[in-house]
Amino acid sequence: MIPGAALTKGRLLVATPPLEDPNFDRTVIYVLEHHHDGALGVVLNRPTDEPLDEPLDRWADLQAEPQTVFEGGPVEPDALIALALANQPLIEPTEELSPVSGRVVSADLATDPAFVAGAVSMVRVFRGYAGWGPGQLDGEIEMGAWLVLDAESDDVFAPTPRDLWRTVLRRQGGRLAWLAAAPDDLSAN
Repeated sequence: MIPGAALTKGRLLVATPPLEDPNFDRTVIYVLEHHHDGALGVVLNRPTDEPLDEPLDRWADLQAEPQTVFEGGPVEPDALIALALANQPLIEPTEELSPVSGRVVSADLATDPAFVAGAVSMVRVFRGYAGWGPGQLDGEIEMGAWLVLDAESDDVFAPTPRDLWRTVLRRQGGRLAWLAAAPDDLSAN
């Protein structure tokens, strides 16, 4: 765990078991923003069965597998957020794309995907997001509810997102890798 708000943007929040809020049990969250006003991220490991409907279905050709909308979090469940994997890091925002971290960018879904198809290799769409008020996430990290770990660009677009919690923990090595083997029901241990 690495404390400090500036260090979480573009990183992963990995829920420690058992996180009492069912919205976040065994989640992996990609942090999009974290500053003095609060924090915002999207849950990476909760795909739904919801396809992209019109007019957003035009993005389907760029959608990463599984081609579905993801449950991004409990805040503003009608809001859609699109993240894309840019072919190269984006330094300055454009009308269509804004840098998040490394090659991960946010994409404006109101844009015709043809305008970004040459600049990105895949897109993932999230319904809703996870949000924290000023100092709230910092407090949760200090209490041990979240591990702050480095993200790999493949994490955001993982083809088997339901396995991501264990995958991220396993690659840490040492004691954190042991946590990946924790049973879903800790009382059964």
